Amino acid sequence: MSKQRDPDSEQLNELTDTQTNNSVGNSWQNRIAGVWNKATTGLTQLLPLEQLAQTVVDWFSVSEAQVADILDKVRAELPTTQALLIGKPQAGKSSIVRGLTGVSAEIVGQGFRPHTQHTQRYAYPSNDLPLLIFTDTVGLGDVKQDTKGVIQELVEDLQQDTRSARILLLTVKINDFATDTLRQIAQQLRQQYPNIPCLLVVTCLHELYPADIVDHPAYPPDFEQVSRAFAEIEEAFAGLYDRSVLIDFTLEEDGYNPVFYGLEALRDRLAELLPQAEAQAIYQLLDREEVGKQIGNLYRDTARRYILPFAIMSATLAAVPLPLATMPVLTSLQVSMVGLLGKLYGQTLTPSQAGGVVSTIAGGFLAQAIGRELVKFIPIFGSAIAASWAAAYTWALGEAACVYFGDLMGGKKPDPQRIQLVMQEAFQAAQERFKGIKR
Repeated sequence: MSKQRDPDSEQLNELTDTQTNNSVGNSWQNRIAGVWNKATTGLTQLLPLEQLAQTVVDWFSVSEAQVADILDKVRAELPTTQALLIGKPQAGKSSIVRGLTGVSAEIVGQGFRPHTQHTQRYAYPSNDLPLLIFTDTVGLGDVKQDTKGVIQELVEDLQQDTRSARILLLTVKINDFATDTLRQIAQQLRQQYPNIPCLLVVTCLHELYPADIVDHPAYPPDFEQVSRAFAEIEEAFAGLYDRSVLIDFTLEEDGYNPVFYGLEALRDRLAELLPQAEAQAIYQLLDREEVGKQIGNLYRDTARRYILPFAIMSATLAAVPLPLATMPVLTSLQVSMVGLLGKLYGQTLTPSQAGGVVSTIAGGFLAQAIGRELVKFIPIFGSAIAASWAAAYTWALGEAACVYFGDLMGGKKPDPQRIQLVMQEAFQAAQERFKGIKR
């Protein structure tokens, strides 16, 4: 009767046979192959590798509660601004979001989610780590709208305890004078929350330009129609706002240049009404060349708070002097790390998808991973070197995953070459960092 063979053992045997055939006559390597085969076969008989991997991952995993705690601490340190947008439909509220964030109209439209019956909310750049939170009132100006209900919801929202700075953005089209409902809402909010600053934002200026004007003039516009209408709107809302500003945020296809006309003035009025930290954040967000880097750094700094524990866990596991026996466990650990990083960047992944991301970004490091395991045969020093390598590799994998997910969050296709370069540089730096790590 033939003995049933363990598939895992067969796979290891095949790898062992390949190594042995390449060194026929070399008795030292043949003896090592025998030890390798015996050790791993015995281990799989005592505890199947999949079960071993899951057991160790459970021991060392970073829980969702721990991740949530990390995010809570980072959020507490962020200069987040909550902007409450109050205005009729088509008054330019979404355009203000586009102007302040640089996000496309399509993404802004998809980003708003129902918050209450009468409001929607959009967090930029994500719900987990927002720098700006926009709350938009829905349906103002509709005769069927329950104005009292809208006011009640806004009041309840403002009653919530928060560390974030708050500002009301009262948005009115330059040629709209049917603003009784809007004024009623602003009046009640002002009475109950006089300390929350309010900025009157008058939009769509080009609708009152003279017929022969086809583009924006130098800011501010010096047209009698615009100036007169602006003055009337300011008078209508007198006592209900702290600052006022003229803007005209259009789409590129509209043909007006610049697209975000009055953006600098809006930025300055906001800065005058917000605390220093939040004002500085607004200025930085409007530096389009730096904003991606700044937000990327914010997320990566947060990610490193739990990449490090995974790197140390990997080093601990890799120090086990059983070549290749720890590889499935380490892989499961690294897949768990990538899954958690994905969640930080707003990407929910199944274990299989996280494994696919690991394969995509790890690339040429596979051969080095095999080399790391073979180094364990070096007496005394082997496990220490393998532990240091595993920690550096896991750290580099986490850094590369941040770039990968960061590209996705920004609406870009991940660049494999850039990701590989980041991983190589991170690995070299981490090797020095973890050089002295001990078993």
